[in-house]
Amino acid sequence: MWKLFKDLRLIGGLARRSSTVSHTNPTLCRSLSSTAQSNSEPFLSYEKDPAPAFLRDDVQQLLKSITRLELDKVFRKRSVKDNTVEYRFMTDEQLRRELLHSIEQAQQMLQMPPVVQEQQDSCRVISKDGALKSLSTSKFVFTDITYGLKNSQRSIVVRHPDGTLQEAPYEMRKRLNQIYFPLTGRSIHQPPMFEDEHLQRLLEEGKYEFVLDRACVQFEPYEKDYHHITAKVYQHINESRSFDALRSTRHFGPFVFFLAWHRLIDDLLLDMIKQDYLRNGIELIVLYSTLHGMPIDEGVKQIALQTQMPSLFDAAEKSVDELKQDEQYLSIIEQFVNGQATKKVQLNLAVQAYREMAAEKLRLAQGIRRMHGES
Repeated sequence: MWKLFKDLRLIGGLARRSSTVSHTNPTLCRSLSSTAQSNSEPFLSYEKDPAPAFLRDDVQQLLKSITRLELDKVFRKRSVKDNTVEYRFMTDEQLRRELLHSIEQAQQMLQMPPVVQEQQDSCRVISKDGALKSLSTSKFVFTDITYGLKNSQRSIVVRHPDGTLQEAPYEMRKRLNQIYFPLTGRSIHQPPMFEDEHLQRLLEEGKYEFVLDRACVQFEPYEKDYHHITAKVYQHINESRSFDALRSTRHFGPFVFFLAWHRLIDDLLLDMIKQDYLRNGIELIVLYSTLHGMPIDEGVKQIALQTQMPSLFDAAEKSVDELKQDEQYLSIIEQFVNGQATKKVQLNLAVQAYREMAAEKLRLAQGIRRMHGES
């Protein structure tokens, strides 16, 4: 009992002590971890901490603009209990205020999950007491359940049968925190949907947003499983070119960041050209250049970072000025393709096709302007 009392006193002081034994036991750490995926397939990982780059103001601005705010998609009907629609008569001023409120609400709903480095388990050994060896054949886990602490601040340690007192590995901490302080929607054990067999079926069915939403609930952004699942989803979207499945959702920004970080933006840039999102293409090029330390023309960067109100309604036809601006965008994209892209042929063909179509539209718009006596 005295030894147990000493253990409890030691656990209570862990959060306050700044200098303790720092050596680790990798063997014990590996044995405690319950989610080691030794046979899982490799996935694209961040070779260094991406958080400083992701959280930069200019990068966040680029990602938010590339996401494209579409109110119809943000507020689309979902499979929820209350899915009613309310109709109201409004004046023009009331409609304007309601639109501004909807934009603010949509921007909050599009808040991106953070992109951070994968956390490494330290499993620090606190003490070794040979007098407790063989006292029990089971491990004892001690958890600090003080009210008001963050889960990451709680002291959770394990006393092994050989007398070693060690910090609990992350998976054990997460499981115990979920038992004492459950988070809504999170399971104690990993849901079967994240197993390779079921996950692949969901990806083939195109349920990307559902998988990513569930991953955000089940995992923390710094967990290896979260990195593995999101990378697999992102790679499947890029290979199938299903970019519209995530566009105008909170996951599109991290997805674009992932592609730019790993130099995989060719297919996304091609999609932007085909869908007439040339400004987004310029923003993607600036993002790519920023992440990889490439020189950027100050004029191009200024175009990409220029504050722009979201376009809620697509115009029927572009104006002459907009068509001339598109030609400038095409020149920037063409320069990047010839210098950095790997799929040069496909991208150059798309640029050429767009340029021919835009030239025809420009001639038509200029002709209509002359017919109306405008210069």
